[in-house]
Amino acid sequence: MLKQVTIANTDLSVSQLCYGTNMLGTAVDQDRANAILDKFVELGGNFLDSARMYGDWVPGPAGASERAIGAWLKTRSRDGIVVATKGAAMDMRAGDWRNRVTPEDLEKDLGESLEHLGIATIDLYWLHADNPEAPVEPLIDALLQHQAAGRIRYFGASNWAADRVRAANAYAKSIGKQGFVAVQPFWGLALPNKEGADAQGYQLHYEGNFETLHAEGLPMIPYAGQSGGYFTKLDKGGAEALGDTLTARYDNPANAARLAAVQALAQKHGVSINEIVLAYLINQPNQTIPIIGASRPDQIEESVKAVQVKLTTDELTQLRG
Repeated sequence: MLKQVTIANTDLSVSQLCYGTNMLGTAVDQDRANAILDKFVELGGNFLDSARMYGDWVPGPAGASERAIGAWLKTRSRDGIVVATKGAAMDMRAGDWRNRVTPEDLEKDLGESLEHLGIATIDLYWLHADNPEAPVEPLIDALLQHQAAGRIRYFGASNWAADRVRAANAYAKSIGKQGFVAVQPFWGLALPNKEGADAQGYQLHYEGNFETLHAEGLPMIPYAGQSGGYFTKLDKGGAEALGDTLTARYDNPANAARLAAVQALAQKHGVSINEIVLAYLINQPNQTIPIIGASRPDQIEESVKAVQVKLTTDELTQLRG
């Protein structure tokens, strides 16, 4: 059963795991989405992550993931459900591939997300991308204006470099305001092949980029927390079970040692590979709330078991190799 934790420096009480909803409304139809979300809540989950662009890679109404969440919310009370979503990325539906990290595009995407979700306020709003050439001040000002208007409660940064997060938060502090309350990095136990991962849009992996920011107290809510099932698939079927996409993303020799460590600890604790992979993040010394994926209710049940796995500092070191 999931317990709730408070995201540092906020009043957001969220489950130890966040459910990533990118497949809802497309690969996962509404009935299955409802079953998954109901199971997540039944097991103590209350933290959902989506994005304005999720689902726009297939034909149909824009914002399929957000619409699926909105349809589910109509079947129940929203009380206690923490909804996070993201905006200001490319607009795949419109074929708009320019950098859209601007106050104007932010306002457009936020308005559409609120409409899709059928809610008046988003609890945690992420900037889905960054434009390193743009000054941070207008972006923070825009987010603060939406916050003051009640459209969002808190905001965070996804796919932003650590120095840009620092600059944004320094500006917010200089005007007496709170800036980004969390970062959503690309982070799982499997180490990426930078070239392969970058080509797939998986950039700025946690290791080597965000450790200092994390240690200073900024929570991490990582996506790809299960590394796409990389270690589970390797354990069950070997390299041929990975497929071309995962192979390219995680073609890193360091992962051989990490696989051996995962297998040893799974046997030691009497748990699954997936539970150890998630426990690695859950047991980090600084606040970390992994985003999990699931296309069936039983996968939610499997991932929730990970919160019961307690890893020591030595075991975390063993996993890192």
